[in-house]
Amino acid sequence: MEDILNKEPVKRVQKKLNEFSNELKAIVLNSSARTALEAAESLNTEVGSIVKSLLFKTEDGFVLCLVSGDKRCSLNKLKKIKNQKDISMANADEVKKVTGFTIGGVSPVAHLQQIEIFIDLELNRFKHVFAAAGHPNCIFKIDFDNLKKITKGLIKNIAE
Repeated sequence: MEDILNKEPVKRVQKKLNEFSNELKAIVLNSSARTALEAAESLNTEVGSIVKSLLFKTEDGFVLCLVSGDKRCSLNKLKKIKNQKDISMANADEVKKVTGFTIGGVSPVAHLQQIEIFIDLELNRFKHVFAAAGHPNCIFKIDFDNLKKITKGLIKNIAE
């Protein structure tokens, strides 16, 4: 389990967390946090407090949407916000290439490429949220305001 913290994607996330605040730490879970439900069970928290980092392919690039674990990202809302007709989920290869993470471990920070980030406003229901830290068994805890600051994300109504 300890080896997880030495994996390159996790180290990349921890470096970004350190640059932002020395209070933010990547935490290794004994069980998988690949899905929001698994993460919530591992952390004994509400599914909604788990941040799902979902990468979408747009007509001019990619957008990363951060939504509550108990919500879905609305393609229709996304299309309206971006004023684009053709938006779809990125495939596993695109996710890896753009973010540097595999699906199940996509962090809201420390991506390989600059990506536009939308944060669903429903995430502010929770004092703290939990996001992937570069590996399916690794998360970090952060409050909504700091999530907004560290990602430079735009707050949008994107969930359904």
